[in-house]
Amino acid sequence: MALPSSVRIVEVSPRDGLQNEKTMVSTVDKIELINRLSDCGLKTIEATSFVSPKWVPQMADAAEVYAGIDKRPGIAYPVLVPNLQGYERARAVGVQEIAVFTAASEAFNQKNINASIAESLERFAPVITAAQDDGVRVRGYVSTVLGCPYQGEVPLSDVVRVAKDLYAMGCYEISLGDTIGVGTPAKARAMLQAVAAEVPMDALAIHFHDTYGQALANILACLEEGVSVVDAAVAGTGGCPYAQGASGNVASEDVAYMLQGMGIKTGIDFTKLVGTGVWLAGRLGRETGSKAGRAYDP
Repeated sequence: MALPSSVRIVEVSPRDGLQNEKTMVSTVDKIELINRLSDCGLKTIEATSFVSPKWVPQMADAAEVYAGIDKRPGIAYPVLVPNLQGYERARAVGVQEIAVFTAASEAFNQKNINASIAESLERFAPVITAAQDDGVRVRGYVSTVLGCPYQGEVPLSDVVRVAKDLYAMGCYEISLGDTIGVGTPAKARAMLQAVAAEVPMDALAIHFHDTYGQALANILACLEEGVSVVDAAVAGTGGCPYAQGASGNVASEDVAYMLQGMGIKTGIDFTKLVGTGVWLAGRLGRETGSKAGRAYDP
């Protein structure tokens, strides 16, 4: 399969990145982060998560953040919602796109959301129905596609089944996530091939964490299979609170540098993206987690 001519990077730092950072980030800084990212040329920026503040204190200001950002034409600002209550809170501030999440691992689902895979999908059904009625687009996440901190190996058949179910329920795009970053290129390729046999490739995205330094290699293996949507987080923010040692998401700067070096269009201003990563790392009180960000000297 030929490489895609262009790739859409889905920027997840304001939600998936920040929600797992120990340093609390102010509402003002979250709004500035998203506005800076909008200025970088990204077309999809996951803005926040309408989850219970008790479970995810970093996202307690979801409504204020979403209401406060500059919504640029042509840019999508999806938000994560766990249930109908979260969906209603999101719609109250004008959200136009949401994301729902489950795992391919039964053990991870039980530990994370205290529900089986089947129960988690049942919880989404009314959310997705409401979104369809309202003309709101729904993105689906499947986590632990290449391994689970509790059960270890995750059968490919489970990954395929969950992705297929989410697509059938109405998710326009399914993001396949290596939550703990244990995957390697051959496994990543095989996983994508298996899912793509049941779900159209143009409805799939990939989401790799860089725990073992394999994320870019995994992304390349999947690009060679024809995927053209990649989740990433500026400055490599994030991690998984349920997975010991799981470092952050693959850094958007590193992905953009690789893609641009391969002649694949991203529409991203690399210099602005690096600057945003350095700025965010400063707000978190540490060095950027992006290798390209540390190396680049404009």
